[in-house]
Amino acid sequence: MNINRQYLNPLVEQRADPWVYKHTDGYYYYTASVPEYDRIEVRRAMSIEGLTAAQPIVAWRKYETGPLSANIWAPEIHYIDGKWYIYFAAARTTETQDGLFDHRMYALENESANPLEGTWVEKGQVKTAWESFALDGTTFQHKGVLYYVWAQKDLKIPGNSNLYISAMSNPWTLTGPQTMISTPEYQWEIIGFSVNEGAAVLKRNGRIFISFSGSATDFNYCMGLLSVDEDSNLLDAASWTKWPEPVFQTSIENGQFGPGHNSFTINEVGEDVMIYHARNYKEIIGDPLYDPNRHTRAQVFHWNEDGTPNFGVPVKDSRS
Repeated sequence: MNINRQYLNPLVEQRADPWVYKHTDGYYYYTASVPEYDRIEVRRAMSIEGLTAAQPIVAWRKYETGPLSANIWAPEIHYIDGKWYIYFAAARTTETQDGLFDHRMYALENESANPLEGTWVEKGQVKTAWESFALDGTTFQHKGVLYYVWAQKDLKIPGNSNLYISAMSNPWTLTGPQTMISTPEYQWEIIGFSVNEGAAVLKRNGRIFISFSGSATDFNYCMGLLSVDEDSNLLDAASWTKWPEPVFQTSIENGQFGPGHNSFTINEVGEDVMIYHARNYKEIIGDPLYDPNRHTRAQVFHWNEDGTPNFGVPVKDSRS
């Protein structure tokens, strides 16, 4: 058995906000933001390494005008109750107002056994209790309930985005109370912008962990962590604990800058793997959002004796 496997990084070049899901068919399904922000791609392979050379298919393209016409960001692919779903954010313009984009969250559905085939049907906007900048929706099931976690601007408080959780009545509809479980408060979350975004869920050792990313998308971008006891009320903000320090951040020594917006999977030998993006340089010309070189990377992580994840530091690139 190959323990502590080291991946050839970058895994996929010029793909930010990477999402990898291992399905029961043995395939790893992958989607991510493309530099043009104009489409959603999906690829699959029988191994994590195989995603590098896997041929993507275009699942969906943006419209010419309207609310689905600009900045297609951070798609995620999920399998829920026998169907495939892609969650993503889209805007009607690339312009900002008061420093904020106008993104909303949307869902696509595919009934095909293989999501690289069949038809992706638009299920519409995933509507929250109010209309404002919203993105990075993810889902998980716990004790028979489907939950949705996302990032959104609260118009009544400062900052760009907070993290919220809600139950769902189906994979594109929220129901019941919507609870804020994290807001940017520590110095490492508010550099450049006050941001909590890019949530990913990890269930282990009697707890549910949610990783997320904070600060601007340059070298200050980093990951934080929330946790909750699996038997507590997930919709009660008081149930959640937030780590005061980042759990994954820039490593100048290893030449990895701005790691974040991750997902979790398990490799073929049962090791836990974090999939994330980072750049291999610090200085960026222009807006970092439009610098295309946030590459997808894969890294095995471990667990501390107290049952919490230990992500370590971003490893050096091994692929020239």
